[in-house]
Amino acid sequence: MSVSAALILAAGKGTRMKSGLVKVLHELAGRPMLGWPLAAAREAGAAQIVVVAGHQADLVQKRFATDTGIRIALQEEQLGTGHAVSCSLSQLGGLTGSVLILCGDTPLLTGATLQHLASEHAASGAAVTVLTARLDRPFGYGRIVRDSEGRVRRIVEQKDASPEEQAIDEVNSGIYCMDLAFLRDHIGRLGSENAQNEYYLTDLVGIAVAEHAGCAAVVADDPDEIMGVNDRVQLAHAASVLRQRINLQLMLSGVTLVDPAQTYIDAGVQVGSDTIIWPGCVLRGSTTIGSGCELESNVQVTDCSIADRVHLKAGSVLAESQVFEDVAIGPMAHLRPGTVLQAQVKIGNFVETKKVVMGVGSKASHLTYLGDAEVGRDVNIGCGTITCNYDGKRKHKTVIGDGVFVGSDVQLVAPVTVGANALIAAGTTVTQDVPPDSLAIARTPQVNKDGWCLKKRDNA
Repeated sequence: MSVSAALILAAGKGTRMKSGLVKVLHELAGRPMLGWPLAAAREAGAAQIVVVAGHQADLVQKRFATDTGIRIALQEEQLGTGHAVSCSLSQLGGLTGSVLILCGDTPLLTGATLQHLASEHAASGAAVTVLTARLDRPFGYGRIVRDSEGRVRRIVEQKDASPEEQAIDEVNSGIYCMDLAFLRDHIGRLGSENAQNEYYLTDLVGIAVAEHAGCAAVVADDPDEIMGVNDRVQLAHAASVLRQRINLQLMLSGVTLVDPAQTYIDAGVQVGSDTIIWPGCVLRGSTTIGSGCELESNVQVTDCSIADRVHLKAGSVLAESQVFEDVAIGPMAHLRPGTVLQAQVKIGNFVETKKVVMGVGSKASHLTYLGDAEVGRDVNIGCGTITCNYDGKRKHKTVIGDGVFVGSDVQLVAPVTVGANALIAAGTTVTQDVPPDSLAIARTPQVNKDGWCLKKRDNA
């Protein structure tokens, strides 16, 4: 069952991260930490989402400025979870129904678990439903106190718990589904008479029980889902779990990961079936990989569109580029933003491209730089060729027509155009346009001086 809204508490600084960046903006598997519970809330059907920000609220707002359907509420003083919720309720207006209350530092929480929580909340008729988990080592978590019949009576925080209560292994996740009317009516009743001098949202459980409004609990199937990230060790562990989930889904969809533990793929990356990915590969951002591709070891791809049957050889790096079908790239090639490779293009080892369009069947096999260039079909770019595209102030374009053969060690000084089917002799520096079907030679004639070396040795 869906819910009306979600409140995500993300106002804390996260001092244990020892970072100049607010905790919830640290990245895991291609998303900021806060982005994961946001995605889970959306999957659970939350129509409106309010993020409660405090420390570096301006950065949080900027990071999610283009994310529609999110409102930011400001908690200027961090006075506890109850205070954070009270700061956010005005953003929901007159909305009715139930609301999810989540933590911004729980990236492992899933939409499926929230859907189950919302469904159980609706079925129970309780004013408050809390997500709990059973932990072998519950230290630091609030404990779920039940009566002899198993009904939830209250939640007691670690610092306020008696020795008997600290022995309880069922803990509070800090994640709730609540009736909005109950929340609005009772949030003002929270007090701060506790070890932290804070307004605990957990006290609403005791209020609900006392007023016979009811409190239900749902035990999470996977305790990992409630894990809060507070330091770099927990950040790395959570990122590892997320990568395992991403890699599992890809393998089940028909992708071969030779060593999943050493394959790093962001959320949102799409990979087609029968693609093989070798260890050390990193796929980031909005990347899409087609079917039947092979990515050799240590390939890095960021925000690229890769078509079917593309072979990315070891150590190649691609960013913001488009690659059509049956292309071979690398090893150790570098495709920079704006590169477009049409079908059957070959880019060899130690070739760098930037803002280049290469036509069908063209190739640059090794040791070449192509920048700000338009290359036609079936063009051969010889070893050591460069386009000299920058004059110190502006970039200029090189145009190479279909069927051109460019010899080794050629410099094309832009702006320059080479006509179709022309041939550029090895060692040539091209500073003027080359007509179609022409041979261009621009190099110093060779002079051999017989016996010169012998005379030099004799005079030494």
